[in-house]
Amino acid sequence: MYEVVLLIEQPLSNTDAGQIAELYAVKAHPAHTHIHVLLPVEDASARVESALGSIAASEVLATSALNFPDVDLAKIQEEIVQRSQAALDQSLAALAAQGCTADGEITSAEPVEALAGAVRQRQAAEVVILTRPHLVAEFFHVDWTSKARRRLGVPCLHLIEHKDPAEVDPTTVDHPVVDGGKHQDAP
Repeated sequence: MYEVVLLIEQPLSNTDAGQIAELYAVKAHPAHTHIHVLLPVEDASARVESALGSIAASEVLATSALNFPDVDLAKIQEEIVQRSQAALDQSLAALAAQGCTADGEITSAEPVEALAGAVRQRQAAEVVILTRPHLVAEFFHVDWTSKARRRLGVPCLHLIEHKDPAEVDPTTVDHPVVDGGKHQDAP
């Protein structure tokens, strides 16, 4: 069995699941590849501090969650874990719909650390990292893929996430607008 570990940031779209299935020729050889999906879970306290820090934008306001006793970090963390598990389940269902054999886990560990552990544990032959574009991190080689390539002894493929056509907001897509039979650029 060819073992692949797939690190994702958010739920797989049907388009992305189809791309993974095509990449490993799942339709032709469904029993030959197993995909283990890793989905990192955010830390609630870091999320709250980040949000408060962006609101504060200076040291005038303290950003520590400890200064906000009404914030229930345990409840926020539980909600984050539930949403992450639902996202993982959705991703596994999308892969299964494409004929892939897959399982997965959510992890609160640092993503590349979790990836390295999964590669060792599963003796994976390859890693796929599926993310949104992170231009600055990629430019400075501090993105997940660059870190994984430096750390792991297996091939690491970086793919960019796609949205399914039904998920695309037509108001944000650049396309020509037909007005009275004449094509015009969208405003």
